[in-house]
Amino acid sequence: MSCNLPAALYENRAASAFINPKDAVVYEDYMEGLEHVRHTLAHLLAAAVRELYPSAKNAIGPSIENGFYQDFDLGEHKVSEEDFPKIEERMRKILKTWTSASNREVTPAEAKKEFEWNEYKCELIDEFAEGGKTLTFYTLGDFLDLCKGGHSENPEKEVNLEAFKLDRVAGAYWRGDSKNKMLTRIYGLAFEDKKELDAYIKQREEAMARDHKVLGPKHELFMFHHTAPGMPYWLPKGVVLYNELVQFWREEHAKRGYQEIVSPLLNKKELYETSGHYEHYWADMFTVKSEDEEYGVKAMNCPNAMVVFGSKGRSYRDLPLRLSDTDTLHRNELSGTLNGLLRVREFRQDDAHIFVEEDEIGAEYKRVFEIVERFYSIFGMHYTFRLGTRPESFMGEVETWDKAEATLKTILEESGKEHVVLEGDGAFYGPKVDILMNDVLGREWQMGTIQLDFQQPQRFKLEYTAKDGSKKTPVAIHRVIYGSMERFIGILIEHYAAAFPLWLAPIQARVLPIGEAHQDFSRTVLEKLKEAGIRAELDDSNESLGKKIRAAKTEKVPYLLVIGDAEVAAKQATLEGRNGKVGALSVSDIIQKLTEEITSRG
Repeated sequence: MSCNLPAALYENRAASAFINPKDAVVYEDYMEGLEHVRHTLAHLLAAAVRELYPSAKNAIGPSIENGFYQDFDLGEHKVSEEDFPKIEERMRKILKTWTSASNREVTPAEAKKEFEWNEYKCELIDEFAEGGKTLTFYTLGDFLDLCKGGHSENPEKEVNLEAFKLDRVAGAYWRGDSKNKMLTRIYGLAFEDKKELDAYIKQREEAMARDHKVLGPKHELFMFHHTAPGMPYWLPKGVVLYNELVQFWREEHAKRGYQEIVSPLLNKKELYETSGHYEHYWADMFTVKSEDEEYGVKAMNCPNAMVVFGSKGRSYRDLPLRLSDTDTLHRNELSGTLNGLLRVREFRQDDAHIFVEEDEIGAEYKRVFEIVERFYSIFGMHYTFRLGTRPESFMGEVETWDKAEATLKTILEESGKEHVVLEGDGAFYGPKVDILMNDVLGREWQMGTIQLDFQQPQRFKLEYTAKDGSKKTPVAIHRVIYGSMERFIGILIEHYAAAFPLWLAPIQARVLPIGEAHQDFSRTVLEKLKEAGIRAELDDSNESLGKKIRAAKTEKVPYLLVIGDAEVAAKQATLEGRNGKVGALSVSDIIQKLTEEITSRG
């Protein structure tokens, strides 16, 4: 490639802040060069497959994150991963002849004559011609294709033969339409060098081993059923995990003056007309009719929080007014976008809406940032902020937006926290600060968000009595810290590989009697653990101690209490944790140790 990324930026591209303009330019040049290599490899794959299977018809082949793909109509042929070495060998052979890339504009007639054998290209040619788009042919070696461009100028020198590999085969309907023919899609990986390729493959293997969609059902945390797509069933152990996170949230927010509310799941359309969601979001909501009235199934909590604020007279003495809730929400996500707990239709947010005077915005944001630090540090998660500015479809006046964005930029700069700006990514009613978290594998996730809203309080005609006796409109701060509880738990499962810290673990301790003679004392120990509020179980199965220990470790139980003759005689238990054997302790000492660890949420 013609552009190399500096080491410091290369090591952490996902979190690399575009704070330094010079680094930003270098990063963009690097990514453009890598995209060109990936696009070139998509063409190279097409060329190799067509040589190996002369009747094959290549459709589209773009560059994508981490690599590329190419769609084929293979006719009677079939391609599997077993064919990859043969295809890769042909790709490497062809690449040696691709010493340049040239292009020329062509007329629709010329283009269709060249590709009269390929109905997929002809369809694209007709579409581009009708849209007035310029048609171009690109030639790489002896291979010609219809393409808009974006290739390596000298593929033979710029494409690293050791830094790409074919990855997998999948089916894909032509143009993504199930009414069209199913094509064969071959995916490939491509990176700067072999080191980066190998690192990505290793990380992906680790991610697969931590996949919450596998670990969740395996550890009986949650499940899905086809009768409720995108709506998880929370199983008993998962409910424990869920409730512990909510309880932590409640405790921390109660300390900071938040008041929890619960509001209706169904609301008349007029509520969302007032809030602006009808115009901007109604198509993404589930709706229902009753007695000729149209209702929306709640997809967000903010309109209801506005109603609560406006339900009585308010004074400046009431502000900041912090209303929190964890109500169930529903959003009509497309079925093809659903992804375990990461993208669902039913979820809860650790939501809050804070009503402040304008001169309180900065101080309140700092308080929210303190909560963010508390919540993410306890899980050992590194996070950064991202400011989203005015989108194309926005509500309100430009001057108000400019003022809000300037306020948030100042707050972020004063926070000293790493942050980036993403133009046009704000909510339709105000700019926002998103929380970006890096998990144990270095993957970046958008979690919570803190949004500044001058619009909805005005639309709901909210007001409070100021110190001078005048009536003023409050400013609303919308904020979630976990974000979607479902998504957060999905990421948490992968972050810990289901080996949760003690305070979150559905089962915190398991008592393991070595034999039948030790079961009575083991039951006594179990009852004392439960009385102390420790979530404990007894494994009185007729299995060997070794099998009991292996089963408990497979289930990621944090502590094991082994009881045999010596333990019964001494009224003790031998305690073993994830970090190894602690030793023989009295039951009261074990309870004290576990209780202190649970209470500290360490």
